[in-house]
Amino acid sequence: EQVAVARMPSILAYQSSEVDWCESNFQYSQLVAEFYNTFSNISFLIFGPLMMFLMHPYTQKRSRCIYGTFVLFTIIGLFSMYFHMTLSFLGQLLDEIAILWLLASSYSIWMPRCYFPSFLASNRSHFTCLVIATTTISTFLSFLKPTVNAYALNSIAIHILYIVYREYRKTSNKELRHLIEVSVVLWACAVTSWISDRFLCGFWQRIHFFYLHSIWHVLISITFPYGLVTMALVDASYEMPGQTLKVRYWPRDTWPMGLPYVEVQGDDKSC
Repeated sequence: EQVAVARMPSILAYQSSEVDWCESNFQYSQLVAEFYNTFSNISFLIFGPLMMFLMHPYTQKRSRCIYGTFVLFTIIGLFSMYFHMTLSFLGQLLDEIAILWLLASSYSIWMPRCYFPSFLASNRSHFTCLVIATTTISTFLSFLKPTVNAYALNSIAIHILYIVYREYRKTSNKELRHLIEVSVVLWACAVTSWISDRFLCGFWQRIHFFYLHSIWHVLISITFPYGLVTMALVDASYEMPGQTLKVRYWPRDTWPMGLPYVEVQGDDKSC
C-alpha cells in the first residue's frame, strides 16, 4: 500500500514520461520543459474553434456530432501543451488518448459505408458501436506500453491513405482531387518532421536545430482542416446526394493560402 501511494504522484511528475523529444529541456524556463514544442500547439487552439465556426452550416445539415471532433482537436492542443511543458507520463497519455478518440470520431462520422466490414451490412450505428468498443479497448491498452502509442496512431494513417487513394481514383471532382493532393503533401511533410526529430536527433543537435517536432505540430494542425474538408466532400457523395458542397477558403478565396471549409448549396440536386 505504501509503494502504491509512493508511485501515484510519479505520473504527474516532470519528465516521468519515457518520451523526450530533441529540443533541449528547460532552456528558457524552469516551468516549461520544451518551450517551442509547448507553444507551437497554439495553432490547435486557433484552428479548432475557427473551423467549428466556419463549418457550422455544414454541421447543422450533416451531424451535430461533428462539433465533437472540433472540441477533441482543441483538447489535443491543450493536452499536448501540458505534455511538452511537463514531459509527464499523464501528459503523454492524455495527448495520445485524445488523438485516438479524434480518429475514432472521424471514422464514425465520415467513413463511407462501402468500406464497412461486410458483417455490418452498411449500418452506420453498428459501425459506430464497433469503433467505440475498439477505441475503448485501445484506450486501456495504451496504459500498458505507452511508448508504442504514437507509432500505432501514425500507422492508422496507412488505412486512411488507402481510402483516400481509392476515392482519388474514383473522382473527377477537381476540388476534391486538389484537397487530397494538398492533404497528403502536408501530412507527408508533418510525418517527415516527426520521424526526423525522433530518429535523427543527434544530427539536428549538432547543427543546433531543435524545432522539427514543433514544426510537426504546426503542419499537422493545418493538415486537419484540409483532411476534414476532404472527408466532408467524399462523404457528401454518399450521404448528402441532394446537396452540393462548395469549398471556400478563409480569410479569402483569392488568397494563395487559406483555411478550407465548405458551404452547403442547394437541396434540389437529384441522386
